[in-house]
Amino acid sequence: MKKFMNGPDTILAESLDGFVAAHDDIVAMGEDRKFVRRATLSPGKVALISGGGSGHEPLHAGFVGHGMLDAACPGQVFTSPTPDQMIAAADAVDGGAGVLFIVKNYEGDVMNFEMAAEMADREILTVIIDDDVAVETSTFSTGRRGVAGTMVVEKIVGAAAEEGRGLADLKALGDKVNAATRSMGVALSSCIVPAAGTPTFTLDDDEMEMGVGIHGEPGRRRVKLEPADAIAEEIVTAIAAEMGASGDALLLVNGFGGTPLMELYLMYHAARARLESRGFRVTRSLVGNFVTSLEMAGCSITVTGLDAETTALWDAPVQSAAFRQGM
Repeated sequence: MKKFMNGPDTILAESLDGFVAAHDDIVAMGEDRKFVRRATLSPGKVALISGGGSGHEPLHAGFVGHGMLDAACPGQVFTSPTPDQMIAAADAVDGGAGVLFIVKNYEGDVMNFEMAAEMADREILTVIIDDDVAVETSTFSTGRRGVAGTMVVEKIVGAAAEEGRGLADLKALGDKVNAATRSMGVALSSCIVPAAGTPTFTLDDDEMEMGVGIHGEPGRRRVKLEPADAIAEEIVTAIAAEMGASGDALLLVNGFGGTPLMELYLMYHAARARLESRGFRVTRSLVGNFVTSLEMAGCSITVTGLDAETTALWDAPVQSAAFRQGM
């Protein structure tokens, strides 16, 4: 294992310190590194809080800022944050209009965020993200996993929160966007959790894992490596079958951390052609590393159905460390 680190026990703390120092115009560190919050808060606005295991950077701390999250709670690598982290974050960023939790559908995340909502002395609602069409249950989850669609929900709901919408309205919007979002990923290699020091799984040079999860969980099946067009065809077919309708759409091709942009744009080209052949109109696009799995080679494809409301909210200004537009 070769990684830039001083040791697996300090890698998260030192990474968070570097992140906050590099972006101190946007974010600030919470007490005892329990959370990262906006450097400047907005009183009277519903506060959006998300979080999860580290190793998926820039998710979630990279999306803290104007137009997206108010705070993010980082757990250890691929490990859920604890309820005290969410409670501390809610105490720090609640501007008096309530708190919305945005939570990926993994058992540990859901359980700990639910405990925090029950224990906190404030009004909290929750949106559960379950956009992965690959499998119904997996190592970490009961029901569909929450993957790259999380970032889409955080962006659209974050823009609505900046408009001053109420907590119940934001919860309904988050559920709406989640219901309109489907994703699926493919891995060409594994990742190495620093504390483990060995690959999470192994693939032969001519193999790929179709439908892999963002923690390296098994997907639909392990198959021989195929051309990019064939990979895009299988993923888009699965996504389109689940969406049940065509129309305006956002297409997000997300890298898992170890795939060059040249290949991600190639996959975008292949996926877009297949979506458009099925009647989708790709009106918004995003390509890059947003919800990663350490150094895993591979990508995921996410499609979100858009209407006039969600298109305008996607286009709204945002300023975070990892995603900026219109500011």
